[in-house]
Amino acid sequence: MALPFLKKSPPKTTAAGLPENLPQHIGFIMDGNGRWATKRGMPRKFGHREGAKNFHDITRYCRSIGIRNISFYVFSTENWKRPQEEVDAIMNLLWEYLNDCDEYLEQEVRMIFIGDKSRLPERIAKRMVELEQDSAKYDKMNLILAINYGGRDELKHAAQLIAQEVKDGKLEAADITEQTIADHLYTAGLPDVDLLIRPSGELRLSNFLIWQCAYAEYYFTNVLWPDFNREELNKALVDFSTRGRRFGGV
Repeated sequence: MALPFLKKSPPKTTAAGLPENLPQHIGFIMDGNGRWATKRGMPRKFGHREGAKNFHDITRYCRSIGIRNISFYVFSTENWKRPQEEVDAIMNLLWEYLNDCDEYLEQEVRMIFIGDKSRLPERIAKRMVELEQDSAKYDKMNLILAINYGGRDELKHAAQLIAQEVKDGKLEAADITEQTIADHLYTAGLPDVDLLIRPSGELRLSNFLIWQCAYAEYYFTNVLWPDFNREELNKALVDFSTRGRRFGGV
């Protein structure tokens, strides 16, 4: 029998059966694509294609239920270590995706790309900038895609920008605050992550939004990303709604 102080109150739900208390910002680590394909005797790149299809559906669903910010870990700074064939397949898939974003623009979704664009193929980096400019005025949902991104790399980049401002006399070192750092991150102006979801059974952040997830609620599941459907997301949302978030208070 559960101890009284461990019991969770059932969440209040909407007419659609969703919790009333939805997160403002969900982060997704799309893990398990390669394993999903390998289990079926298929090449790993096939798993990435299926994972991309699921990404589209989860994005649509989040938009439909009113989630205002969603972040996806698309390609990390460490993913370059993978076999070249797999990296090339991911880049080709990314290029296809970036050229098929009319639906998001029609739905007034703002697209934001975080990470170091300098190492990406020129056509991809250019298209990312175009999409950010074309969607800059939209405010129905922020779709944040982390590509060639690493949390430590982001903090290093922010530190370099702040150091330059100190060197130029625009900022005193003693005046640097947490907000100063936040304002120099790729995610400046965006809310921190409320709910971080990682499928595939791994129990770590893997260098994803490490500053922004300081007070995030974590949700881990053994379901591989291509199988992480709307029903699985609803389970995570229900679980989130039962957690007490005090941010260090009482």
